[in-house]
Amino acid sequence: MAGHSKWANIKHRKGAQDAKRGKIFTKLIREITVSVKHGSPDPGANPRLRAAITAARAQNMPKDTIEKAIKRGSGELDGANYEEIRYEGYGPGGVAVIVDTLTDNRQRTVADVRHLLNKNGGNLGTNGCVAFMFDRKGQLIYEGVSEDALMEAALEAGAEDIIADGDNCEVLTDPDEFLTVQEALAAKGFNPIEAGVVMRPQNTVGLNDERQAELMLKLMDALEDNDDVQHVYANFDIADEIMERLG
Repeated sequence: MAGHSKWANIKHRKGAQDAKRGKIFTKLIREITVSVKHGSPDPGANPRLRAAITAARAQNMPKDTIEKAIKRGSGELDGANYEEIRYEGYGPGGVAVIVDTLTDNRQRTVADVRHLLNKNGGNLGTNGCVAFMFDRKGQLIYEGVSEDALMEAALEAGAEDIIADGDNCEVLTDPDEFLTVQEALAAKGFNPIEAGVVMRPQNTVGLNDERQAELMLKLMDALEDNDDVQHVYANFDIADEIMERLG
């Protein structure tokens, strides 16, 4: 996730996702397929597949759609051959941007990512140019829960940290412990509004110029709207008053 304005960005992105369920299904199907290709069709033996299925079910993906994606990954059904490619670059104001993709045409994808960055005040960089500014973490975000109850349950389950802000709580885990913590919390009735293994920025870049902030949000939306893009991470922060003006 991006680092701006704490939970305002989560709500912004969640609203955009709700309006793009078809695209979400496309991305989840690709993730399930690739998870099987790189592991096992058995979720019990494949943590990445188990996480992908959990995410698909959270979006109410039909069971037969999930099963078809698993069969494509195992070769039982024909399907495109996707490869995972990470692109790194910069957004407006020098914001660091990581774009994770699953694509069957790398020339198309790199051209699209470069175009979207250039169009919105950024540029494509070289591999490794910004990844060192991020840490790989398991992240679970909960809304409207008891902070004390969640903290007790999360620490008991092996979480690394719990960060509260208003009505929301963010649970951070070691990537290898993400599913264990998520399943332990779910067993106690805590269901996240967002969950996944993410690239979390170590520090953020404040965008105090409204035009730069607007371009950054447009860039995030445009990248996430691309079918080949699975995840976008950026280390920007936008003040609440600017977010309110931008809607």
